[in-house]
Amino acid sequence: MQSWHLKAAGTLSFIAQQGKHLIHLTCLRFPNYISRMENELIALESKLAQLIQISGQLRRENHQLRQDLAQAQSQNRQCNDKMEGAKSRLEKLLSTLPEELS
Repeated sequence: MQSWHLKAAGTLSFIAQQGKHLIHLTCLRFPNYISRMENELIALESKLAQLIQISGQLRRENHQLRQDLAQAQSQNRQCNDKMEGAKSRLEKLLSTLPEELS
């Protein structure tokens, strides 16, 4: 004798006769766990999408900051070159002045 019985919602029982013994197995379905796990997976997927978005945004910002830094360093070198040129011209001009005026 073997039979399946649907008891309560989400509970399935299997009854079998083996010799003198009656075997009764109950298979529980866990809709609450599945629903909870699905909600956790949806939340994880959302967090992962947010992480990917933030990572891309930070990568773009980092690229822009590197470009800004390179431009600032270039301008700094140009200013230093101009100051060195002005310094050498002033030193040359000062060397042409008589000792009494300097």
